[in-house]
Amino acid sequence: MSYAIIRTGGKQFRVEPGRYYKIPTLPGEPGGKVEFNDVLLGSDGTTVQTGVPVLKGAQVTGEIRRHGLDDKIVVFKMKRRKNYARKQGHRQGFTEVMIKDIKLG
Repeated sequence: MSYAIIRTGGKQFRVEPGRYYKIPTLPGEPGGKVEFNDVLLGSDGTTVQTGVPVLKGAQVTGEIRRHGLDDKIVVFKMKRRKNYARKQGHRQGFTEVMIKDIKLG
């Protein structure tokens, strides 16, 4: 089973071909292709290759499935005895990507 660890949007993800992942928002339309060149580690099922800091020539390709907003989180700030309380909500945007192929170069 091949897999790779990629870096995108300031986060790292362990990805496998044929699976769906929610990653921070990427530009592009649904059905479009996306390429990840920041491959930190890769495995073809028998050997593991690590990059210093990235693997040269390695590439992960995927297809954008949809864009959306994640579940709402509540940000609540309060200072006791100071009559200070602030409640705010936030929904982080994401792009759902299906990983098509992993090339380790």
